[in-house]
Amino acid sequence: MKQLLLVEDDTMIATGLVYALKQEGYSVTHCERVTDALHVLAATQFDLAILDMQLPDGTGSRIQEALKHTSTAVIFLTVVDDEGNIVRAFESGAADYVTKPFRLRELLARVRRVLYTTNNGNASRLVLGEVTIDTAAGKAYLGDVLLDLTALEYRLLLTFTTNKGQLLTRAQILENIWDSSGSFVEDNTLTVYIKRLREKLGDAVNIETVRGLGYRVD
Repeated sequence: MKQLLLVEDDTMIATGLVYALKQEGYSVTHCERVTDALHVLAATQFDLAILDMQLPDGTGSRIQEALKHTSTAVIFLTVVDDEGNIVRAFESGAADYVTKPFRLRELLARVRRVLYTTNNGNASRLVLGEVTIDTAAGKAYLGDVLLDLTALEYRLLLTFTTNKGQLLTRAQILENIWDSSGSFVEDNTLTVYIKRLREKLGDAVNIETVRGLGYRVD
């Protein structure tokens, strides 16, 4: 089920949108303020955020900034039908910009389009816990901070990310992290690399040791 965040302070608009989106099969979290949304984002990963541009304690752009380096797509809702604002929204990475008043069926269609495009056109960006991996650039970020990973640590993180929720034996992991010279990584060395990766990731990603079997990351 797709996770959607709706940040809208107009009660009538929010109530109708939450109902319609849930009828479409989405899980919807509604916030009325920037501070509430930022609190929710610290604990939940969303597929799409629908953000009112003007909010009681700030703007939707502030929330979009917090979503930088994540895979969450953004649709802005606003009463401001201004070309300059629209252009700036798209330049900042917004997937769509919808002006109020809007037709509900049209907005739902835009939501479906954005989610489809994100799922099928953003395969170079992966998310694991609080870490975002840009596979096209070969870089990983913790929030906005670039992680200083060795090539083997990066491949180890990528292996966990592409097998999220699955139990991986040590043998399976070793097969995925050949070193740059083509030499096989030894079993004892794997323990060292997992220890180093845990230290660099901190609490952002939980690498669980399944005693006698291997590792799992949820």
